[in-house]
Amino acid sequence: MAPRKIAFVTGTRADFGKLKSLMNKVQGDPAFELHVFVTGMHMLARYGSTHEEVEKSGFRNIYKYMNQNAADRMDHILSKTITGLSDYVHEIKPDLLVIHGDRVEALAGASVGALNNLRVCHVEGGEVSGTVDELIRHAVSKLSHIHFVANDRAQARLKQLGEREESIYVIGSPDIDAMNSALPSMDEARKRYGFDYAEHAVVLFHPVTSEVPDMRRQTRTMVDALLASDQNYIVIYPNNDHGTEIILEEYERLRGNPRFKLYPSIRFEYFLRILKEARFMIGNSSAGVREAPHFGLPAINLGTRQNNRVVHDSVINAPIEPKAIQDAIAAALGLARKPVALFGTGNSAELFHAILQDDKFWQQPTQKFFVDRAPA
Repeated sequence: MAPRKIAFVTGTRADFGKLKSLMNKVQGDPAFELHVFVTGMHMLARYGSTHEEVEKSGFRNIYKYMNQNAADRMDHILSKTITGLSDYVHEIKPDLLVIHGDRVEALAGASVGALNNLRVCHVEGGEVSGTVDELIRHAVSKLSHIHFVANDRAQARLKQLGEREESIYVIGSPDIDAMNSALPSMDEARKRYGFDYAEHAVVLFHPVTSEVPDMRRQTRTMVDALLASDQNYIVIYPNNDHGTEIILEEYERLRGNPRFKLYPSIRFEYFLRILKEARFMIGNSSAGVREAPHFGLPAINLGTRQNNRVVHDSVINAPIEPKAIQDAIAAALGLARKPVALFGTGNSAELFHAILQDDKFWQQPTQKFFVDRAPA
């Protein structure tokens, strides 16, 4: 019997970091043949050309596809990705397409799969957030046939969306696998990224596509608060959603200041070490409400982007106002670390692999139907 072809789609460093442990399991099993479709921010020099990170990880059958330029809007990126991915799957004819999260690359993958009767597996559906990502994630779930989710709450949301219980597998969040693995040392991270801070905080702030007219004020307010504080900061570029140029323009005020180091991207394992050793994290990234609590790291969640995502003592929700941010920084510095397992214990790859080995998995239908459930 020929190996089953499994194609993963990765569009960002975060996607790759979360999928990497699953990809390793597939490549390590002769019953499967791994393929990787690399696109999105991976292909942009502005964000560090992180396709090189995928290539250096030892994966075979990598296909790189440029789906955007800096001026493209999200709908243009979606249409380009659908075109390239459609040609790709018709060429390699995978048995399973694996997509992750809530980016347009995932929406393209789910659309191509649904329209071509190709079985699609969505990793980390059933989450909530406060921007267009929420719409994309739920749309991807409805277009996908199989779901690997992080916890029981995500499973319950997919049931609310009318998904079959048999199609939903709770495996935890695959990035916890990486977080629990042997990470580079902090000295290695300092050497690789050229900073010498004894202590630091992490800044990761993305555009909110529904609030672009206010992004200038929001970013300026955050930058002012960071400049007024006495901390050292590792600042990572935002994603490439509409509004990112505004954030990057405001970040120019930080350049040359010895308390700030700006990076287009940081390799996932190094990012995790830098995050783990930080005094706190600030911004509106999902890392602040997912990875940070696992480390017990205090995280300041600004604005609406992660609305309703996680409630935990280590997450300080603050409006983007000067005094609120200053107070949040002071509070974060005083918080004790209390690690919590909200998204699994670090065995996602093993669970994923075991499910793929079950013949029943491959009998999942590609014809979808809505499951009506009585109100609770």
